[in-house]
Amino acid sequence: MSEMPPTGEQPDHRTQLEEALVEVKRVIAGQDEMLERVLVCLVAGGHLLIEGVPGLAKTLTIKTTAAVLGGTFRRVQFTPDLVPSDLVGTRIYRPDSGSFDTEEGPVFCNFLLADEINRAPAKVQSALLEVMQERQVTIGHETRPVPDPFLVMATQNPIESEGTYPLPEAQVDRFMLKVLVGYPTRDEELTVVQRSLVDPADVRRVLEIESLRALQRAVQDIYVDPSLIAYAVSLAEATRDPRAVGLDDVAGLVEYGASPRGPIALVQSARALALVHGRDYVLGSDVRTLAKDALRHRLVLTYRALAEQRSADDVLDAVLERVAAPPLELGRPVAA
Repeated sequence: MSEMPPTGEQPDHRTQLEEALVEVKRVIAGQDEMLERVLVCLVAGGHLLIEGVPGLAKTLTIKTTAAVLGGTFRRVQFTPDLVPSDLVGTRIYRPDSGSFDTEEGPVFCNFLLADEINRAPAKVQSALLEVMQERQVTIGHETRPVPDPFLVMATQNPIESEGTYPLPEAQVDRFMLKVLVGYPTRDEELTVVQRSLVDPADVRRVLEIESLRALQRAVQDIYVDPSLIAYAVSLAEATRDPRAVGLDDVAGLVEYGASPRGPIALVQSARALALVHGRDYVLGSDVRTLAKDALRHRLVLTYRALAEQRSADDVLDAVLERVAAPPLELGRPVAA
């Protein structure tokens, strides 16, 4: 029998997150799913990749979120002529002292906005691997930790090919979630246009950096039933071997399935989503809601999939339909 989860809610934490969300929505109209995923990554301590066509408020969302939070914020506009030292820093020779000083780059902050991240070449992308995974930067023979917390929030444009570079799989795998942003509804777009006619709202800081750290610690106390952990692993396994779950037609679309970081990110983000919703336990619906965001960027598709214009979401839709979630009631397994 699984260990029973604790009961009760997290009213203080939920209130803090709701206040932050309300403040962001004073600037951002609609895009509720994207805003929720931003909060999930913030409290889960994971990096976020947002993909969408120009003009969907991707950059504005991240800038506004950073303004609502305490801590330091840096923005880097990725371009083809960017070099690794522009991100992580470099060693500078001082003729007056005859020694080298370390000049820290913009990654030494709490929130790094990597705008249009796919416009920089592979050598620049590789410069982010260490800091995204280990929260530290090695410059020369010296290794320095970045501030805590540290989150990379990146945007990319999927429709342009000139002057863009595909992100290396090793780097994409380090993003906890990849969110696809679509066009707003008519009512939301009317609100966007109306707001453009007046001065932008001045957002206030509602969360200090220590409060964010407390929220991140609270995520570690969210209960996850072992059956839900097994469910997350089963979803990842199904992307690696679709035939094992009877998805023969999908098997030819996937070259490589989700890495072990996939179910880790899925379970961690599900805990954060439970906290955002004011619960201290994870439901199967939390895992299903975030499954595509946590796994879509970890799949490597075959040439056949590209030729047939099939996406990672097509594969995951089939997997989610075939792999059943465990029956739970308020986070507790249903007795057999």
